[in-house]
This record gives sequence, structure tokens and C-alpha cells, in this order.
Amino acid sequence: MDQNFRRSMGWMHTWAGVVLGSILFAIFWMGTLSVFDSEIDSWMEPATRLPAATSPLPLETFRPSLNDAITAKAAFWNVIMPDDRQAVVHVHYRTRQKFITREFDPVTGKELPNSGTLGATGFIFPFHYTLEIRLMNIGEWVVGLASMSMLALCVTGIIIHRKIFSEFFTFRPNKNSKRLLLDIHNMAGVLGLPFHIILTFSGLIILSATFFPSNVKAVYPNPRDYFFEVNGLTFLPIKSGKTGAPVASLDKAALFARKVWAGAEPHTILVVNPGTTTSRMAFFRECDRQVVVDRDVISFEGPTGKYFSRSPTPHLIIRAERFLSGLHLIQFHHWALRWFYFILGLGSCVLIGTGFLFWLETRRKTQNNTFGFRIVEGLTSGSVTGIIIATLIFFVANRLLPPDAYLFGHDRATLEVWSFYLSWLATFLHGWMRPRQMWIEQSTTIGVLALLAALLNWITTGDHPLRTLFHRYLWPVAGMDGVLVVGAALALITSMRLSRRARLPNTLRIPSGEHL
Repeated sequence: MDQNFRRSMGWMHTWAGVVLGSILFAIFWMGTLSVFDSEIDSWMEPATRLPAATSPLPLETFRPSLNDAITAKAAFWNVIMPDDRQAVVHVHYRTRQKFITREFDPVTGKELPNSGTLGATGFIFPFHYTLEIRLMNIGEWVVGLASMSMLALCVTGIIIHRKIFSEFFTFRPNKNSKRLLLDIHNMAGVLGLPFHIILTFSGLIILSATFFPSNVKAVYPNPRDYFFEVNGLTFLPIKSGKTGAPVASLDKAALFARKVWAGAEPHTILVVNPGTTTSRMAFFRECDRQVVVDRDVISFEGPTGKYFSRSPTPHLIIRAERFLSGLHLIQFHHWALRWFYFILGLGSCVLIGTGFLFWLETRRKTQNNTFGFRIVEGLTSGSVTGIIIATLIFFVANRLLPPDAYLFGHDRATLEVWSFYLSWLATFLHGWMRPRQMWIEQSTTIGVLALLAALLNWITTGDHPLRTLFHRYLWPVAGMDGVLVVGAALALITSMRLSRRARLPNTLRIPSGEHL
């Protein structure tokens, strides 16, 4: 009975990984990059590489932008103030046609030139939880399905590997490729097991309103009320007012908010329905020194600046959800922990990638020419090395495209995204067309592209390592270049080792009874 149970768990582990492994790798890869999304933005937007301001600018400095939003009849206008990870001031507002983003120098208040890129916060991070499939929230549903399968993979992996913790200390790099892949898979699984479970579970909690709407309806009259309470937006007006009303002084309202918060600074300033009689101003307190995503919000009547409300103390369940959200999104400032997340995220990618490769190696001799095997082989190339190549192409395109690039009705930011998708598609095709050489060639491509991205940054901006390392505000750029160079070295070493192994006969067999 025990053997049959373990065999059934092995079957589930294998096929859940094969069927949804491609999606899982994309989710974890983009999520790992999102740990440093603001730093990647700094690399992709050279105009934002500025020293931090010693004191915040008056909020009225951005009044012209607010007036533009009023003229455009924007639904909202907001300001995101600088912090340790981003030096510039971000201003956003939405019109009926599009979403407007502007960036300002934190010292002078002058508007910076348009970066012409979505960057990591505009593309990589949303891709992590939506796969950029917005229609009917299909992307979120697919991510939820993959996340549930990841939890199942963690549980079944523990069951089928009875000696999992002893296997963690077993690493035989000189054995055959199947044994090596299984050792790496086991080590990555055990080392990051708490990370895999906690991050996957917290991700499901963050999107719980999409996956479990009945739970929301059982407590709240409608999903709108739940959304408002979770995000501290209970101050929002229900009805729209008449136009032509002014917006009161932002600085006076901010002074009142600082007194209530005992000197804490606002991180985000939001004006809803600016220029109308029912507009509201809201100040969101900075919460980068704690794990919980604190929605302590103070709001004012927009036309008069009169105090309106402060967000109530959340229920225990809401506070638990905010803690899990903070644990997942890691918006708090802790550089050591941020690097720890990044390394464990890469370990998750290694876990998924080696699972794919092990499945292929154990079936290569018996199923090499079957249609199903070839399909999985091509999917694996695009899912593992392919998405890394596409991401590097995204970075290279960012450095090569001119600021005013425009092609076939698409602006520069859209062209960068298309370069990602087209190159990603090409890696799948490459895997199907050249199955014997794909890992060597794609590993080499990763190494070359990573080096090229770093070199292009040095050439196009002048921010070479000798400059970035000696200016603290350029350390994020130095970190990005350093990761690219290290990644290039690892990819080229992998390519050489694969080439050497391809020339050697593989006579060793994997021990019987091993499952994936």
C-alpha cells in the first residue's frame, strides 16, 4: 500500500511538473527579477540615475502636473515620493485614452525626459502574476492553477523522496547527467522548501478575491467594499461631482498628516476625481521599515482641504493578509533579505528547470523520436533558457533603440516588449528544430547577450564599473551589471561543460526506483 501510494504521488509529481512547469518557471523567473524591480528600472532608465535629495520637495511643485490631469479630466492623479530604492518623483494619472507617467528630479523638481520603457515595474512585475493576459483575468487564473500545482509538487516531492534530507547532502558532479540533474533538483528543493511553500501560498492569498469570490461576498455586500478596505480606499467618493472645483493646498494637508503620524512621511499622495466638487486627497504613510503592508491613510476633502477620515484599524484577517502580502512583495527595505529572496528565487528556477531536464534524460533513449517527447523538449528549451534569452533581448533592445523609436504604429516601450515575445517564440522553435544542440547554443547565447547588455550600458551611458562603484546612487546600476557579468560567465562555463559532455559516451545508468 505504501509503495502504491508513493508511486501515485510520483505520477502526480511528474505530470504536474511537465504540464505546468513552463508556466511555473516563467512565474518564478519574473518574480525573482521583480525582487529588484526598482533597481532594474534605474538601469533601463538612465535619466533617473540621480543622487538622492536631502529634503523632500514641496508638493505644490507638482501643481502644474495636477492641473494637466484636471484639464484631461483624469479619474485620479498621484505622486510617489523618492525612497532608498528610487531617487526620482513619479507622477501618474489616467485619462480616458491612456495612462500617463511623468518623472521629476527630486532636487530641482524639473521634469525628466520620457524614458520610453515600461521597465521592470511596468512589464516584468505584472507579467509575474498576470502573464500579461488581461482578458477576463485569465492570466491570474492560470497563475493560480500553476501555484496550486506548485504546492502539490512540494508535498508530493517530500513523499516520494523518503531520504530527501540525506539526499540534500548528496552531490555527485562526476556522475552521469541524469544523476547530476537529480542531485541538483533534490538540493534546490530541500534548500528552498520553506521559501517555495510560503511564497506560493502568500501569492494565492494576494489574489484570493479572484480565485475565491464567494468568500468575499459572504462578508462584504460587494467586491468593491472589500477592495476598498484591503487597500485603504474607504474614503473614495461614491458619486462623481461637478467640474470646476479647485484642489486645496497639498502641503497644508501633508503637514496635518505628518502630525497625526508623529513625523512619519507620506509615500504616496492620491487625488481622486481632481477638479470636481467630490474630489478627495489621500496621504499614504511610508511603511518601508516593516513587513506588514500598512494602509494607514489620511484623507481630506479635495476642494477645501478639510480633514475627512483616517483608515480604520483593520480586522485581524485583513492584517494577516497584509502581512502575507508584505512577505511576498518584500517592499520593506532590508538589502540582505532582498538578496536572500533573489538567490532563493533563482533556486526555484533551478528546481523547475532540472525537473524538466531530468524527465527528458530518463526518456531520451526510449521516446526520443515520439511526438510527445519532441513537444516537451521544445517547450523545455523555451521555458528554461528561452525566457532568459528573451529577458536579455528585452534589456539589449532597451539600450539599442533610439529614444524616439516608432515602428508600425508602436512606440519604443511597445517595441521592447515585442522584442521579448518574438525572441521568446524563436527559442521554442529553435528547441524543436535543433534538439541536439539547443542547450549548448542557447547557453552560449545567454552568455553573449548578458555581456552585450552590460557593455551597451557602459557605452551608451558612460556608467562603467569604475564610475558606478564609487558613487552610492549608482550602486543599483553596478549591481545589475555585476549580475549580468556573473550570469554570462556561468552560462559560458555551462556551455563549455555541455560541449565536453556531448563528446563523451554516457554509459552510466540512473539507479532504479528514482522518481521525479
